[in-house]
Amino acid sequence: MSKYIFGPVPSRRLGRSLGVDLVPMKTCSYDCIYCQLGKTTCKTTERKEWVPLEDVLAELEGKLHSEPDYITLSGSGEPTLYSRCDELIDRIKATTDVPVAVLTNGSLLWQDEVRRQLMNADLVIPSLDAGDEAMYRLVNRPHEDLSFEKMLSGLIEFRREFRGQYWLELLMVGAFTVIKDAVDKLVECVDIIAPDRVQLNTVTRPPAENFAIGISQNQLNKLAGMFNPPAQVIADFQGTHEQLEFAAGREDVLNLLRRRPCSTEDIADGLGMHRNEVVKHIEYLSQQGQLLQTQTAGRLYYRAEE
Repeated sequence: MSKYIFGPVPSRRLGRSLGVDLVPMKTCSYDCIYCQLGKTTCKTTERKEWVPLEDVLAELEGKLHSEPDYITLSGSGEPTLYSRCDELIDRIKATTDVPVAVLTNGSLLWQDEVRRQLMNADLVIPSLDAGDEAMYRLVNRPHEDLSFEKMLSGLIEFRREFRGQYWLELLMVGAFTVIKDAVDKLVECVDIIAPDRVQLNTVTRPPAENFAIGISQNQLNKLAGMFNPPAQVIADFQGTHEQLEFAAGREDVLNLLRRRPCSTEDIADGLGMHRNEVVKHIEYLSQQGQLLQTQTAGRLYYRAEE
């Protein structure tokens, strides 16, 4: 079972993405209400070598034969909490020509060191989910050391310094960030940041909180037109996970859930998969109406719909 590398998994934005997981499960500076991986169990802003760099590189080298389109620093928490991001990116680029992407919540970009460590990435995709402090606290539930102003200043400063591609992802949550005042504030922030692309997403997987609901593709399309230039809708409503190589693993998940209810952790352990791959299979199967879900003792369980 891979500990640090997962995939390649199909991605609407990145093609075949080989994921690199740099922190333990749900180690993050946020506790977002919409997170598909559940509630944050270690909310922190501490940067350190959470997992051994050499072990990550060795495991990655063993997966390069899969010919990914991107090597993506993402995973089960916030990747910029990893204190050796710069060394990792440089070692990857010395080994392969596959471009390196970083998916980050953007919460630590106000730190000079964090911005410096990401400079050699080819693509960085930070998130912006709120346009003011109140909404930031409601949706992202950040660590007490963070503030909206700090976060926003980091997104702005990184845009000024970074020479690679800078895409900004906005995840729209029904009843929260889709009201007109909230959208107007997001538009203002995006105008100031001026990323290369703006991408709109929404809740399509079971979230950490039941009240975090997604919005329709039509709603996202309307919201996209409010940005200048218009935003790109990236929510995965259909299609991406229908590739044959991914379908094989999905059938394994479904067969397991036909036998007994399982959490994402149970599936990952039982099938030797990374949790992030399991989450993508669960998303697809749920959209197809093939799964039922129940919550017991605070854990979410899935079983196959007969």
